[in-house]
Amino acid sequence: MLHTGPNSSNHYGVMSQVVTRFAPSPTGFLHIGSARTALFNWAYARKTGGKMLLRIEDTDRERSTEAAVQAIYNGLKWLGLDWDDEPILQFSRAARHAEIANELLARGQAYKCYCSPEELAQMREEARAAGLPPRYNGYWRVRDASEAPEGVAPVIRIKAPLSGEIVVDDHVQGKVVFKTENLDDFIILRSDGTPTYMLAVVADDHDMGVTHIIRGDDHLTNAARQIVIYNAMGWTVPDMAHIPLIHGPDGAKLSKRHGALGVEAYRQMGYLPEALRNYLARLGWSHEDDEIFSSEQMIEWFGLDDLNKGAARFDFVKLESVNGHYIRQSEPAYLYDVMVATAHEIGRMEDHAGLTAHKDTVLAALPELQPRAKTVLELIDLAQFIYATRPIRPDDAAKKLLREDARTTLGEVYELVSGLGEWSVPAIDAAMRDFAEAKGLKLGKIAQPLRAALTGRTVSPGIFEVMVLIGREESLARLSDQIGTSESA
Repeated sequence: MLHTGPNSSNHYGVMSQVVTRFAPSPTGFLHIGSARTALFNWAYARKTGGKMLLRIEDTDRERSTEAAVQAIYNGLKWLGLDWDDEPILQFSRAARHAEIANELLARGQAYKCYCSPEELAQMREEARAAGLPPRYNGYWRVRDASEAPEGVAPVIRIKAPLSGEIVVDDHVQGKVVFKTENLDDFIILRSDGTPTYMLAVVADDHDMGVTHIIRGDDHLTNAARQIVIYNAMGWTVPDMAHIPLIHGPDGAKLSKRHGALGVEAYRQMGYLPEALRNYLARLGWSHEDDEIFSSEQMIEWFGLDDLNKGAARFDFVKLESVNGHYIRQSEPAYLYDVMVATAHEIGRMEDHAGLTAHKDTVLAALPELQPRAKTVLELIDLAQFIYATRPIRPDDAAKKLLREDARTTLGEVYELVSGLGEWSVPAIDAAMRDFAEAKGLKLGKIAQPLRAALTGRTVSPGIFEVMVLIGREESLARLSDQIGTSESA
């Protein structure tokens, strides 16, 4: 029996430095599920005082792009997931992979196979007809090289065990048993001399000193084949933790409609990196009933045996709630910088210009705005009243508050506040309360149309705070515009 895992005899000793790795393929954006895998590798490495290494698995030359490589780097950096040492580009190690394939050949643990595509297709058909899995039947395993046909470039196949079991004591999945009779002699080096995924991964993980492999459970079946290579080379098999993939709210595989987007999309939607880290950590890992925790707390509490075996469900409502918490807790100066950067990145140049030109006012307003926003985009929208161009164009909800009777009242408000000797929240508040009492109105009947007139919206910071933030002159000018505007404006 071939055995690996936390209880195996070839398990890394307690004195060994933990080395994890994140190994994405650069064929697109940094997927949110991949970001969670990186987070778990990062957290475990930091928890144990070890290293997290980054390997770019770019052996698919047709689909790998430099833009995707940069997206991975940028996404990890934005999330705050730093890696140790220089990133490894897998394609650059092709010669090393071929060297290992030839070493396995020399050890008698692999052999050259000269089967043509037509012969392999026939094998599969014969296996299906016999009710067996359609796979390679080991034809060249026992044949001498002298029987090789001329002019055929061979592949190199590993000699899989013919009997017994391969057992993975997985930190998440528990004891997983693979019958070796279900494994074929899979290819490790193609006829053109390039390595297959199975060989490249094992060679790289060994050479990089990886002690713990934390990855999605879609790789669990690969573990058995990779262990065959480890044992054939006499190498120690790393600990493994195969985490369930993230599902959508409906339990189906995560898709774009659920939130299977790139990390940069979440940045552009107004999520903070610390909030996304917190939320992703809870998708497949837990510490008691804690929902909100810092990265430092996650590192302190994190353990592979606390990873959940069941699939986690992505929930935008929950993510927004977590993000709202972090927005409320953030320093205004930090949020201001994020708002400016986000507005620029998504092409909202009017907002970018307004935020930049009115920095001090935006900073002063943020403590009032933060409790009202769940995303940075909402913060930007809420801040627009500060730099809005006159005349303010009320949205549909605000228009309903600016009927003729409301405009008449606002005309009286204009006369009242224009004569105030002090322009402060207490002074405006006191004057408005006295006015409301004299008119026999509730304060809200004045404050709501006043908000609609000054901001064009029905939601804003306290309207008296708004008036102080934009100043006396701007407040009176905006009021004047609305008093003289028809209801259909």
